Amino acid sequence: MAGPFLIIGGTKFIGPFVVRQLAALGHEVTVYHRGESESDLPASVRHVRSPAAAMPVRSFPDELFHPPPDTVIHMIPTGEEDARAALAAFSGCARRMIWLSSGDVYPAYGRFMRIEAGSIDNALLNEDAPLRTVLYPYRAQAKSPDDLMYSYDKILVERVALSDPMLPGTVLRLPKVYGPGSNADLATIYQARDHQRWRWTHAYVENVAAAIVLAATHPAATGRIYNVGEEHTPTIAERLARLPLSPIPALPAGQYNFDQDIAYDTSRIRRELGYSEAIPEEEGIRRTLSPVLR
Repeated sequence: MAGPFLIIGGTKFIGPFVVRQLAALGHEVTVYHRGESESDLPASVRHVRSPAAAMPVRSFPDELFHPPPDTVIHMIPTGEEDARAALAAFSGCARRMIWLSSGDVYPAYGRFMRIEAGSIDNALLNEDAPLRTVLYPYRAQAKSPDDLMYSYDKILVERVALSDPMLPGTVLRLPKVYGPGSNADLATIYQARDHQRWRWTHAYVENVAAAIVLAATHPAATGRIYNVGEEHTPTIAERLARLPLSPIPALPAGQYNFDQDIAYDTSRIRRELGYSEAIPEEEGIRRTLSPVLR
């Protein structure tokens, strides 16, 4: 049994599933959060509430280190500055740290967003693929330098995450996640209905949480990077054939380059850690759309 787990963030969307799954396995769990979103978490879970837990998280109160965490799961790292702050806080204290990243680190995402040069390449993206050459993918959308999107870049998070031998890291590159609470209308699928051959890896929220818990509890994950997502990424046409009709409008033409797929190879986490989906796709979609369709 691993020692105490500390979750930075953890009260919204993916986080509560991670916390509940760890608690169900018998682990001690502390959640560091603002106290503005109080999810239904097990009574055994310890809460450390502070305004300093707002994104980007750069401050960690002494209470988090008594007792010291064995494993830290950072649910909400955004860029270089907050990643360095977390590394400095827990290096030499925790045994290991899990960092949530994104598939937006790949050039395919940059080409889809029309910010990255290069020819279309629709091969599956594995963890050894090159990363974007253009940093700060959302800076153009930021209202000011203080806007979170101004300094957001998961590439910079990953560089920090794997830089300190005193705090071995594991990086999980998440797909587009859906489930009750976020993307619950599956807009990321319906809005692409005019691009039937396009592919973007998705995953149901409980399955993503299970991948995070597996990586956090499996010794073989130390120092590794894993793509997380469905085993096979279907086309939009294949997805829509399994979904009910929706009034969500299609995206306007030209904003994105739908010639470029964003499809992951997720075989590494399956092979090395034995990951598989606990919730079948059909059930995940049912749980996601049920509140929307009532």
